[in-house]
Parts: sequence; C-alpha cells; structure tokens
Amino acid sequence: MTKQTILNATHRAAGAKMVDFGGWDMPLNYGSQIEEHHAVRRDAGMFDVSHMTVVDLRGAHCREFLRHLLANDIGKLKKSGKALYSCMLNERGGVIDDLITYFLTEDWFRMVVNAATRDKDLAWIEKQAVAFDVKVTERPELAMIAVQGPNARAKVLALLDAGERERVEKLSRFAATEAHGPGGMPLFVARTGYTGEDGFEIIVPEENAAALWNALAAAGVHPAGLGARDTLRLEAGMNLYGQDMDEGITPWEAGLAWTVSLDEGRDFIGRAALEKQQAGGVPRELIGVVMDDKGVLRHGQRVVTGQGDGEILSGIFSPTLGKAIAFARVPAGARGDLRVDIRGRELPLRVVKYPFVRDGQPCEGV
Repeated sequence: MTKQTILNATHRAAGAKMVDFGGWDMPLNYGSQIEEHHAVRRDAGMFDVSHMTVVDLRGAHCREFLRHLLANDIGKLKKSGKALYSCMLNERGGVIDDLITYFLTEDWFRMVVNAATRDKDLAWIEKQAVAFDVKVTERPELAMIAVQGPNARAKVLALLDAGERERVEKLSRFAATEAHGPGGMPLFVARTGYTGEDGFEIIVPEENAAALWNALAAAGVHPAGLGARDTLRLEAGMNLYGQDMDEGITPWEAGLAWTVSLDEGRDFIGRAALEKQQAGGVPRELIGVVMDDKGVLRHGQRVVTGQGDGEILSGIFSPTLGKAIAFARVPAGARGDLRVDIRGRELPLRVVKYPFVRDGQPCEGV
C-alpha cells in the first residue's frame, strides 16, 4: 500500500499532481514544474520531504559505532549541531545509502536516510549497532520540510521565536539547532539542502507540519514538487541514490571520493574493498556532460566513447541553462569524442565540471 506523509491532504487541496515515489504518494508539481524550479533559484520554495527517515542513535559508544559504519570520518564533528554527509557501505564497498548524520551529544546522534532505502537501511544499521550497544530508534512521528532559495532563510527566520532568530541566523552551513516556530511549535532547524541554494531543512512534529507549511506559504514561500527538486539537485551536481549510485557502485565510481576518509587506524565497513579497487585502478568514473544539440538526456541512454561504452545516469533538461545536462558513468579517463545514442542517432556530448549551476548562475565552461 502506498504511504502518505502527514501533508498529503494539504498537497491535494493545493491541486498537486501526485505520483508514486519509492512507495510514497508525493507531489510531482503544483502546476508548472518550471515555475517551481525558478522560484527556488530566484526566491524561495518549499518541499515536503517527510518521506525521509529520521533515525536517532543513543548510547555511550555512538561515536565509535559511526566510525565503523560510515565511510566519512565522524571525528570531524566536534561541535554540537554539526552535520556530516557520508556514504554507508557494504563489505564490497558498494553504497547502501548516502545520508546525513548530526552530532547532538556524545550519546545522541541523529541520521536522516533516504525514503526508498528505509527498510534495508534500518536493518543494516540495527545489525551493526548490536556490537556497540547503540539503541536505534526510528522517528516516524516527525515530519520534514525543506525551504530553499536565496530568500529562504529570511522567510524562515521571520517565523521563529524572536529570541531565537539571531542564533538560527548565525548557523553555519551543515549545522543544526533547536528553535520554536509559529505558536511555539518545536523545530529542529538544519542549514542543509538538496538544491544548491541556501536554506533550511526543518524537522517538526507531525501535528505541527500543516501549520508550518501554511505559515511558510503565507510568508511567500512557493510549494514545489519532486520534479523541481530533481532538476535543482542535478544542476547543483548532487547524486541521487538508485540512479547515480547503488550497492554495486563504490564512492570512487560515483564521484563521491570526497566523502571517503581513509584516516589511519579506522576500519570502517567497506574500507578494504575501496583500498583494493583504488590500488588496482578504478574502472569507471562519474562525469558531468552537456548536450548542446536539441534533445533531452535520460537515464539509461548509451554513451559512446573511444574506450568503450558508458551510460547516462541522471539526465534532465536544465531550466536554468536551457539545455540538456547529465551525469554519465564512463570508462576511467574517457573525455574526448563522447556521444550519446538517442533512438539510433549519436549526438555529441561535452564534458564539463559540475556543479552545472551555482548561486543561480551557470558555472564556468557550462
């Protein structure tokens, strides 16, 4: 049975086009996906991300457990509220999921994992936690709203308790704090996001979610659906689990080497496999490509290179750039004379550094 977030009725009342997304009934758009995309790039938009799974970890050995579980080094988190993006790997070095972990106290860390991978993530985390005597608690009673865009922070700050605004305003990127919103509702406000724009991801009790959503709408924040979220995140050069990486792909092959910490003396799950692949030569890599010809790049299209075939991973028509962009996985080192096979026609691709868009503007070379 398809699951619903607490905001499902709110979306339907607003005329949202609803679709199945990883077993959840979610809004694709509220009318114009392009307008929603531009609203986030130019002003402020909000997304219901309550389908994401919030997991609290508690116990005296939480930090030791996370040093073992994650490919990135949790030791980087020294100040309460700071967050870390990391992959959680299997023994073969494949990506079980990519996630964010927040350090709250030495015996309390919070994780946010992807909706489509919820069941396998929880099973894996709980299995690994046993040896460290860490208690794993899913928090289904919490909803989550992402508010993104150049004016997002100002519009959220205006809704907060006046005595807390300055503290929240000073939050650095990838940091979180507790605060109070309209009517005194408790909020967990994180300066994180999945669009390439500044803003917050706000965790709120389910019973307050609709009131917060409506208050944001009244403040001029535009509702946006999954369609705009996908075009925004790809323009920003951000991976999507299941399309750009999965359990058969290592971080080296997914453009996520920056999330791996091979710090001395830490034997995290999948480390041996990563070191072996690195030593032997990583066979494939993720690159950014642009198609200057008319057309759309889509997942699964064949990429022809002089070193063998690759494939398009995430691909979209970029509303900001007015052309097709994509991630592609190709044989390592393939850069020149790349072409994409679109219904039997081979069209040229240009390799570019990603992100494709930063601060609402095309990046150099795109």
